[in-house]
Amino acid sequence: MSDNAVKKHKLIQYANGRSLEEINGTVKVPRNISFGKALFMYSGPGALVAVGYMDPGNWSTSITGGQNFQYLLMSVILISSLVAMLLQYMAAKLGIVSQMDLAQAIRARTSKALGIVLWIMTELAIMATDIAEVIGAAIALYLLFNIPLVISVFITVFDVLLLLLLTKIGFRKIEAIVVCLILVILVVFAYQVALSNPNWGGVFAGLVPTGATFAEKPVIGGNNPLQGALGIIGATVMPHNLYLHSAISQTREIDHNDEADIARTVRFASWDSNIQLTLAFFVNALLLIMGVAVFKSGSVKDPSFFGLFQALSDTSTMSNGVLAGVAKTGILSTLFAVALLASGQNSTITGTLTGQVIMEGFVHMRMPLWLRRLVTRLISVIPVLICVMMTSGKSAIAEHTALNDLMNNSQVFLAFALPFSMLPLLMMTDSKLEMGKFKNAMWVKILGWVSVVGLTVLNMKGLPDQIAAFFGDNPTAAQTNTANLIAYLLIAAILALLVWTIVELHQGNKRLANHLKSEGVESAVEAAKVDGVENQEA
Repeated sequence: MSDNAVKKHKLIQYANGRSLEEINGTVKVPRNISFGKALFMYSGPGALVAVGYMDPGNWSTSITGGQNFQYLLMSVILISSLVAMLLQYMAAKLGIVSQMDLAQAIRARTSKALGIVLWIMTELAIMATDIAEVIGAAIALYLLFNIPLVISVFITVFDVLLLLLLTKIGFRKIEAIVVCLILVILVVFAYQVALSNPNWGGVFAGLVPTGATFAEKPVIGGNNPLQGALGIIGATVMPHNLYLHSAISQTREIDHNDEADIARTVRFASWDSNIQLTLAFFVNALLLIMGVAVFKSGSVKDPSFFGLFQALSDTSTMSNGVLAGVAKTGILSTLFAVALLASGQNSTITGTLTGQVIMEGFVHMRMPLWLRRLVTRLISVIPVLICVMMTSGKSAIAEHTALNDLMNNSQVFLAFALPFSMLPLLMMTDSKLEMGKFKNAMWVKILGWVSVVGLTVLNMKGLPDQIAAFFGDNPTAAQTNTANLIAYLLIAAILALLVWTIVELHQGNKRLANHLKSEGVESAVEAAKVDGVENQEA
């Protein structure tokens, strides 16, 4: 048996090639076609990215924000979406121009030790989002088909079979399926909001941020506007999306010897990303409007998926007679559960692809997608099963609250991982050495630094409250002090790790500069072009 045949039969292989090699450059885009046709051909990667901005983790934060503070936090959803557009533009551009995804680019400039640390941290963040997907999908199955929760949790493991099927049909069809599921979610919530006849003047007024948006008073339902805003921001901008976009932006065939072709791909990738993230903004805005307009103010006592499902079938919680009449039929609650299931399946696809990207990029290991999905899903299922079993003898409300708390508390890992994807992304796309003429324009650079610093500070500021949440809804003074101590130690560790990352990236840039100087070129893009020409001549 040949070495290649043996290698193919190994479940875990060494990988140091192109990002997501099986789909890299597989979608051909004809030249000299109209803008509309070109946009259609380039559309798709943005949809897979947008999924992360409307996953189950976003739902309760947006709806609860509307219930507690009316339309005040609409501006937070808008700002988060605009920041997301900026970061995803840079991620796509990095992949297209450098021919490396973000994990590969970081690893190429840093040490093996740091690569392993960042890989573990990002894996934890992906698993945290996976917990939200397990909970969302299991609850949807329970609500739609009355399948016991423990069995529903185990059923979510078998979505690996769905992934196996999708890997056989081609990446373009996967993109189409994801877009269809996004449209299902959008239509469901648009229908419910349309029936509620919201105060559109209040909606548009809420899009303008004020001092009250980030105030620490009033406290409603145990939250103030600042905590509500931090929850929305934390659930919206996720680190794994930056790794994913830098990889799947390379699925279109590009002539890297032709700067015009690179520029065209960057331009249409930006169009695709911004259009899909605009849809994600509308979904999150509709969720917040639901909290205000669909339900009577303060009527949703249980913000968990169970509570929202129950509230959508309870005529006494509806804000008007039309909604009450429709709620009586059970359509509103059923549509909500269908949208929840669609959201979970969408996230299954993107989470698995991202896991493969960071494993190959940071530690140069590859395993089959189905195996990776099976391993990560089984790990994510464990805390959910423990939570369900521990509350099985208690009331339904206790079980629902425990699952909701687990989902919200798991998101704490996102605060750790986010700076370590944003900061390297910004440093690399700002660099002429890395990007050549495609480096960030000055306005992108300024907005990028404001966004990165702002998001990092807000995440760190919200960390004490997130840690305190592990002690329950009403922690004692001693527990609060313990949570603050743990949070400050974690913040110190994060800052130290950030300094380590920045120092190694800076040293890596110096090595790159010396290498390029010896090659007689000014940027890595030019060096890649020279190598491409030499390979063609050979």
